[in-house]
Amino acid sequence: MSDPLFSKLKLKKAEKEIEPQEILLDRLSQQKEKELGISEKKLETPLSRGVIRIFWLAFLVLLFLLLGKTFQLQFARGEELTELAEQNKFIISSIEAERGVIYDRNLKQLVFNRASFDLVCQEEVFQEDLEHKDLLFYESRIDDFEGCEIKKHTVREYISGELFSHLIGYFRPSKEKTGLESYYDDILKSKPGQVQTERDVHDNIIAKEVISLPESGQSLLLWLDSDLQEKITTSLEAAVKRVGGTGGVGIALDPKTGGVLALVSLPNFDANLFSHGITSEEWQELEQDPLNPLFNRAISGNGYLIGSTIKPFIALAALEEGIVTAEKWLDCPLELCLQNPWYPEKEDCYKDWTYHGPSDVKRAIAESVNTFFYQVGGGFEDFKGLGAVKIKQWMEKFGWDTKTNIDLPQEGAGLLPDLESGWFLGQTYHISIGQGPFTITPIQLITAYTALLNDGKMLQPQVVRSIIEKGEVVEEMPSFVLKKVALDSENLALARQGMRQAVTTPGNPPNKYLAHLSVAAKTGTAQTGQDDVYHNWVVLFAPYDDPEILLLLMVENAQGSPGELPPAAVLPAAQEVLDWWFSTS
Repeated sequence: MSDPLFSKLKLKKAEKEIEPQEILLDRLSQQKEKELGISEKKLETPLSRGVIRIFWLAFLVLLFLLLGKTFQLQFARGEELTELAEQNKFIISSIEAERGVIYDRNLKQLVFNRASFDLVCQEEVFQEDLEHKDLLFYESRIDDFEGCEIKKHTVREYISGELFSHLIGYFRPSKEKTGLESYYDDILKSKPGQVQTERDVHDNIIAKEVISLPESGQSLLLWLDSDLQEKITTSLEAAVKRVGGTGGVGIALDPKTGGVLALVSLPNFDANLFSHGITSEEWQELEQDPLNPLFNRAISGNGYLIGSTIKPFIALAALEEGIVTAEKWLDCPLELCLQNPWYPEKEDCYKDWTYHGPSDVKRAIAESVNTFFYQVGGGFEDFKGLGAVKIKQWMEKFGWDTKTNIDLPQEGAGLLPDLESGWFLGQTYHISIGQGPFTITPIQLITAYTALLNDGKMLQPQVVRSIIEKGEVVEEMPSFVLKKVALDSENLALARQGMRQAVTTPGNPPNKYLAHLSVAAKTGTAQTGQDDVYHNWVVLFAPYDDPEILLLLMVENAQGSPGELPPAAVLPAAQEVLDWWFSTS
């Protein structure tokens, strides 16, 4: 039988009985808490007022920042961001059009546009100008190459890339250009079309729309005879090699219009190297070549002395100034000796290349009589010559201090003598025969010769004859007269007759090579300052009675003795070119 006291103390809580000892322990615990003064303490500690203020302040700052950003995006930049969103939605891409091409006078196409395909990848993998088999592979498997695409563009293809490199030039994918490609870029360049692609937020294409159609560039028809260009190049290359020269120039003009029939600068380079993508090794080879094949000697070579090719112009100046007449004969010894201006006890002697004896203007031109031109240029004893000032004035009249304005970039200009720095008579003798302190470019020299054939009118050399669009001529390029030199027609005739006599006189170098042709010529051998190294020239026109070609050939730094150089260098090349010209025309 249980104790009544313990029976009363039995309790249930959550279906569990509380044992009497647990109640006892609880009472003892509460009593201990009172003693320690902790019976009323709670486990949670409320936040202080300072903490609450900081919390609300931070909340308000964040709220204001959020509201400010919302205002900026919705109102301040709303229009801008809407436009950017539209740009992301609508993508404008180009439709490529073809650049204009170039034809010679016989409609032979010299420049083509060739399709090229590149593999372009986001991970910087790049393969340019894919071969056909590689193109087929990548096109069929492009989905396997994430971030990659095939891009199509066109590259310039130059027929006989070396033959026309200094005339046509090149056009690179980077837009760098030279020659006609540069000068007529505004005519040749195309105008790409535009297509708009609409995409959704998942970058899926919704629609495409052509905004503008592509427009191809216009094409050029040249005065150039590409076969003549090739003939001059091969003949001149052989001449340069034959005499150990470092380069050469060949220019042919239509003497009635100034049209450029050929323009050659040697050495040349392959223009296709640049249009297709030149390697660093190929570029270094060209850039470091001591013969400088990238330099256009024909129009930019302004460091050349022209030798005796100046003599028809000195003769014209002397005739116009009344220094000589058609009937005037001068005694022409082997040399003229003058008192040295600084050492009176000494004499300076100026020699001829051979003895000629009495000479008139025509013979002086024909046989290139130096002592005749010494006298008409600088005077001798009682005979008064032109003088340096008059000679320089006539050089200016023939345009040797200004550019010819040929339609090619980077044309150079001549350097005329400075008469103020201790000038003396011997220097006047030198410039009278094309030596001394002055230089001109080959294109300036041949342009001056157009005045001899056109009653004093100097014609601007012109490479492009007309502009073509869709097979039709849309613009003819006019012939320009650079200047009109006032020259007596009889004096002009005397200068031309002297050049003709150079070919018809037995024993003359031109006679050996050109006597079978109706041609007039003037050769020149200009000293370079190095022993037995000369620039060797010839300028000629044919047929004599009604010229249809004006030709200049020059070999740079030809090696040999002066008496041997004219037949050894340019005259054989001139014969080859003219024989070919008249056999095909």
